Amino acid sequence: MTESVEAEFPPCPECQAEYTYESGALLTCPMCGHEWAAASSDDTDADAAQDDVIRDAVGNPLADGDDVTVVKTVKISGGGGGAVKAGTKVRGIRLTADRGDGHDIDAKIPGVGKIQLKSSIVKKL
Repeated sequence: MTESVEAEFPPCPECQAEYTYESGALLTCPMCGHEWAAASSDDTDADAAQDDVIRDAVGNPLADGDDVTVVKTVKISGGGGGAVKAGTKVRGIRLTADRGDGHDIDAKIPGVGKIQLKSSIVKKL
């Protein structure tokens, strides 16, 4: 008799969905598309002390004035609509307190204007 062994992954920190799966070194949520670094239980306590640090999509710490690249095409809601395409470079970001919706970066993108971004969709240059 063969028993199947399923890996238990934590629920998505964004939408709390339980259907997360491993994608390389990251965990991915198929419901909202959020990706985050998998941490062992020993690392979780150490990471809790560093929660105040805002990190990009691959885990690099971000600071005011950093230059980043958007790693995922983002639809823009509001007046003009449109989108910010993956690969767009954003210079001189400003970090803000999390507003509860995950948008913790204020940026100005040429041709788009002022925009709020999530740190989970940018990569530090």
